[in-house]
This record gives sequence, C-alpha cells and structure tokens, in this order.
Amino acid sequence: MRSIMTAKIMTKVINVKSVLIFDSGVGGLSVYREITKMMPEQHVIYAFDNAAFPYGELKDDLLVSRVTGMVSSICAEHDISLVVIACNTASTLVLPYLRDMLSIPVVGVVPAIKPAAVLSKTKNIGLLATPATIKRPYTFQLVNDFAPDCDVNMVGSTELVQMGESKLRGKLVNKSILKDILAPFIGQVDCIVLGCTHFPLLKEEIEEVVGKDCRVIDSGEAIASRVAELIKEEGQKAFFNKHKHRVFSSAPVKEESALNQELSLLGFSPIERAPTF
Repeated sequence: MRSIMTAKIMTKVINVKSVLIFDSGVGGLSVYREITKMMPEQHVIYAFDNAAFPYGELKDDLLVSRVTGMVSSICAEHDISLVVIACNTASTLVLPYLRDMLSIPVVGVVPAIKPAAVLSKTKNIGLLATPATIKRPYTFQLVNDFAPDCDVNMVGSTELVQMGESKLRGKLVNKSILKDILAPFIGQVDCIVLGCTHFPLLKEEIEEVVGKDCRVIDSGEAIASRVAELIKEEGQKAFFNKHKHRVFSSAPVKEESALNQELSLLGFSPIERAPTF
C-alpha cells in the first residue's frame, strides 16, 4: 500500500508559472539578469516587439496598442504569474491600460531618480534615457517629487538603444560615439541615471567614459526585488524548472544566430515567433 501511495505522490505535477518580461528589444535582458540573480529558480518568458522597435519613436496610441496587444496575447497562451514591462518608454504610458486588462500584477520600470538624488553629493544628476522618456510628464513629476533640490540634466538618445542591441549580438561598442553622447555629463554630474533598460548593457563602457568619480545607476535590482516581493505575496514559489527559458519576437530577427548564441548563454531556448495580436 505504501509503495502505491508513493507512486501517486511522485506523479503529482507541480504547475510552474512563468514571469513575463516584455520590451521592444533586448534591453529588458538587463532586468532579466537581476531577476534571475535574485530568483534563480524562476522560469521566465521574454518577449520583445522588434517589429515596432524602437519604441522611443512611436506615437503614444500606437505604443499602447502594440504593448497591450502582444502582452495580452502571450498571457492568453501561457501560464503567467506576473508581467514586467522592462521598458521605461512604455512604462510611463501603458501600465494603467495593462492593469485594467489583466488580473495579475504588472510591474513597470521608472528612472532611478530617487536613489540618485540621495547619493549625489553635488546635487547635479544626469538622466540618460530615450527621447520619449525625457519628454514625458511622468519623468518631470519624478524629478519634482524626488529631486527638487537637484539640477537634473536630461539627454535623450536612440543611438544608444541601437548600440545596446548590437553589443548583445557581439559587436564592439564605438567609444568615440559614446563619448560624444555622454559629453553633457562629463565633469558636470556625479550621478547618471540609466533611464532605458538597454543602457545597463553598456554600463561598463559608460563608466569607463565618465570616470570613477561619477556613479552610474539603474533600476534593475529594485525591479527584481519588487517582483520577488509580489510573487511571495501571491502565495507562489519559484520552483526549479528543467526547461529552458523561452523567448518570443514579433518579427524575424536580424542576425538571429548571433543573438541566439548569446541568449543560450543566458539560459534561453532559440527565439520563437510570438502569437499574432
């Protein structure tokens, strides 16, 4: 009798829910790294809307339509416990729409203005983000709320987004171009906030250009902490999953073999096409 009962227990299937990380490109992998560092047993689905990349140049209504469409279609086909919008540009706009549509937690990323204001000794801060993010009322509200005593110099760059994408495909970073983009910060600020998830992919190069006297800050660790907290609040547990993490794109990927090689090192299976939306 005991052996029969043991067999039944052994065949019980544990339903492992996935965390969905979404971005327009591969920048959200910087958030993925922080989440898996904190929750190494959590299964992840990564999805990116490369058909509409880069998001920093989209009109607001199209951006909302793209994000809500792709995220909701993936949630409909997979067992998702929580969604991370790993894109500052999208987070400043689409979170209310997604939270109305979905019954699961939705976490966004915002520029780390608050910790930068605390860490800055000179009260001169740089915000490096996409052109869309530095124009959003939400961004100005963050500055007003958390850095009213600071001079915040904002620089918007789409070129750095492309540079982060290329680096993950094995291409060298052009330090000369990077230095030109960062010129308004060099010698002027003692903290730089990386307000785009693509930019932590370039953190090492950025730190080299701005020098050791300037702190470079991103929100990846804070987002990972929030995800872990919400998973615990929902009464879930990240179980070890022998299956690789999965990744979906909305369009065919240029240099797919190079990107798949990097993704494999991060624990992902080859890129799949996302469901239509």
